Amino acid sequence: MTEALPHSDLPAAAPRAAGIDRQGLASAVTLRLRDMIIEGTLPAGTRLNERVLCEQLMVSRTPLREAFKVLAGEGLIELLPNRGAQVAELSVADIEQTFEVLGALEGLSGLLACQRITDAEINEIRALHYEMMAAHARGDLAAYYKRNHVIHDRINASAGNAVLTSTYLQMNARIQNLRFRSNFNQDKWNAAMKEHSAMLDALERRDGEALRAILEHHLLTKRDTVVADLRGSKATPGS
Repeated sequence: MTEALPHSDLPAAAPRAAGIDRQGLASAVTLRLRDMIIEGTLPAGTRLNERVLCEQLMVSRTPLREAFKVLAGEGLIELLPNRGAQVAELSVADIEQTFEVLGALEGLSGLLACQRITDAEINEIRALHYEMMAAHARGDLAAYYKRNHVIHDRINASAGNAVLTSTYLQMNARIQNLRFRSNFNQDKWNAAMKEHSAMLDALERRDGEALRAILEHHLLTKRDTVVADLRGSKATPGS
């Protein structure tokens, strides 16, 4: 049995979560933990205390450990031999390189999607875009990000390339929390919203080269925002 880690390793401000339906329990736990990591309730480097998480999620250790395995496969957490688990922490170099590759993958997704997407798929993405705009207007970053994430996934899926999708999903999982935090600055969040409007316009016109350029720029801008924030935090005494 993995030894439970001290309670102090979990952020004191973490809210107590509501109970989870027993149906599909491991999947529900995985989803809840993924959201907690992406939204920063469990920041990078946090040691995961099984006892505390079981109490918060109102589950036993079996579905929790199953969730740990799934999230470890996605690169969101690290399983430490005889020391439990912790939220994965990427180096600045890892972050820069991952965003560069992901930008190229998203750009290719946009190019291919404009060649292969159906009208029905565009309509679905448009509807998600308007929902995302509404979340942005009311300042609901969590709701905004969920729609944002689905839009990027739908564009990728519309490219119709299984190898591209598999590679994209694997790499994107590692930096979801960084993509989320790139919108903490209101001006940068507003700029990201405008870029998404330009994406939708290019997609509706099926202008693959334009969409490729917008998506690549979108990802590299997020890279610069995240890296500047991390370097600024490390340079601040006591941070």
